[in-house]
Amino acid sequence: MLGLKLPTDPRWVNIVEKNIEEILTDHAYCEQKAASTAISLIIGFPEKSELVKEMTALAREEMGHFNMVHDKIINRGWVLGRERKDEYVIELMKFFPKGGSRETHLVHKLLYAALIEARSCERFRLLSEEIQDEELSEFYRNLMVSEANHYTMFLKFARKYGHKEEVDQKWQDLLDYEASLMKDLGKKETMHG
Repeated sequence: MLGLKLPTDPRWVNIVEKNIEEILTDHAYCEQKAASTAISLIIGFPEKSELVKEMTALAREEMGHFNMVHDKIINRGWVLGRERKDEYVIELMKFFPKGGSRETHLVHKLLYAALIEARSCERFRLLSEEIQDEELSEFYRNLMVSEANHYTMFLKFARKYGHKEEVDQKWQDLLDYEASLMKDLGKKETMHG
């Protein structure tokens, strides 16, 4: 359903289980960055009223998820750690060339966001099915549904604001590139890396 070309190695869950505090911290910042992405789309494209409306709701939802993850951290007797660089996102963002029209820039931002949400959804599914911590298993099962909805929403907007055939080709090319990145990732206690 997500279209990802390379699934996460299930052994990634073993790394996560040994580093629950680290994965929760990384996850919290991922939610915060997702809210920031929604806000940046509002700031960058205020004339796109439908997008602004959806991004406003998304920013609220993502900060709600941040709060839920933060509560899990606090309830386990920990504090939110420092933000880390997201190697996955840094490498992913190198795919599309810089420059171009505002519309092209918008489509690229939307495709990046769709892919990040798709990978998050896939990781949440894996955690919900494989992690031994029952509380986190249920937590990630519930979040998985939201991420799937976000992925499809970003892709829908990319197709709306770009030429569908061109957007679909860019999407497939981005999926291929992401699969090549994933060959070297999945060995750390991070949500994407």
